[in-house]
Order: sequence, then C-alpha cells, then structure tokens
Amino acid sequence: MTDRRRRPQRLPPDAAAGRGAPGSSLVYGFHAVEAALLARRRKLLAIHATDAAVTRLAEVLAAAGLRVTPATADALSRRLGPEAVHQGVLLEAGPVETVDLDDVVDRSGLVLVLDQITDPHNVGAIIRTAAAFAVDALVITSRHMPALAGVVAKAASGGLDHLAIAEVTNLARALDELAELGYWRIGLDSEAPHDFAAAPLRRPLALVLGAEGRGLRQLTRERCDALARLDMPGAIKSLNVSNACAVSLTLARVRLAQDL
Repeated sequence: MTDRRRRPQRLPPDAAAGRGAPGSSLVYGFHAVEAALLARRRKLLAIHATDAAVTRLAEVLAAAGLRVTPATADALSRRLGPEAVHQGVLLEAGPVETVDLDDVVDRSGLVLVLDQITDPHNVGAIIRTAAAFAVDALVITSRHMPALAGVVAKAASGGLDHLAIAEVTNLARALDELAELGYWRIGLDSEAPHDFAAAPLRRPLALVLGAEGRGLRQLTRERCDALARLDMPGAIKSLNVSNACAVSLTLARVRLAQDL
C-alpha cells in the first residue's frame, strides 16, 4: 500500500551555501531566519524546516503567511554543507536591499566602513555588533566581500535585517562622498600615532576597518581624517577585526556622548 503522507523533501545540493536560485539568498539558523521573517525587508520565497524548527518558529511563520516545506536535518546539511549550523531551518529570500550613501539616516551619527574584509564570520560578527549599537549604516564594496547571506547571515544572528547596507564600487570615492556629507573619517590602524581612546572624534563619524593582516589599503588611509590604534594592556596586543570593531564602537559612543 502506498504511503500518501507528506514526506520531508530531499533538497538538491547547493555548492554555494548562501545562494539559492538566481536572485535569491539562503538564510539559515533560528535568529537569522526569525529576523528576516519579522523585518519583512526583503521578499520571502520559500522556507524548508524540520518539525522541531516549525514548532519553535510557529508564531512567526504564521504571521509571515509562508508555507513550510518539510525537510530533514540531514537534507539541509547536504544542501548547505556539513559546517553550516542551520538548526533545522532554511529560508530562501530575496537579496538584502542596499541604500545610497545620500540616503543614510543620521540617527546615531555613526557609520562603519569595511575595506575589503573577506572572512564571512568576521563580516557577520561586525554586522551583529553594528545592529546592536544602532549604527546608521554599513558601507561595503561590491567586490572582495562575502555574500550577504549564508555564513554572514548566520554569524550576524539577525543583524543583517536590521542594518542599512550601502554597497559601493569605489571605496575611496565613497569616503570622499562621506566627507562631503560632513563625516569625520577615522581609520583603525595598529601602527597609528593616536590611541583611539584619545583620538580626535566628532559626529557624524565614519569608522573605517581594514582586513586582517593587510589592514587598510593605502588609498583608504589617505582618505581618512585621522588614524588611531587600540592600545591593549594585556600580553596580546591585537584583536580580531570584529572584536576591535566592538571595542572601538564602545569607546566612540562614550566619547561622543561626553561631547554632547
């Protein structure tokens, strides 16, 4: 006798975890998927989930009005790769919409600028931190950046759908434009002459972060109004770029609040 009950689907393999069908992105993990469903900032295309994940996300899924395609945890792992911590849920959604620099809303007076940081875990952690600090926008380049999906979305833990992203083709030109908009541009550099805790700061502020190892590129350094380093008191004198971002944002908020 044929079993006509609905079975979990076998998902096709996807070599580029983070990318689904053309024009779509893959988002996985509870926090990342929940944020995308709640924020409604992009088109929701399809969702694949285990029974346990459906139970956990029942209220959000009902509000989104999105039909769930049952899937097994193994099927999701085959599609996303064994390293993906998907927690039993995968969302296919439209890409994150970007904004123009002119459209950046100056609420906190802070923007982050990334100079070709390519590690998706670092980019995701920076996005999560930026969202937690209510940064107005993240400025990234269209090349030499990981896709804003997959590992980045998972590491951002929902932050990707709560942060304005400005994607530019020429970072030096974008830094010039930020100067025209009144931003004070300060680059984080381990060899800088100023300690960040005492560096000249003012609103609106653009904090520029470089890639690990290479740091800021020469053209980027030349566009900064000041360069500053983080002086660490312990035996380890340098931080991962995502941790350095969190420390510098903390110091910047304290310093800027004192100047109000």
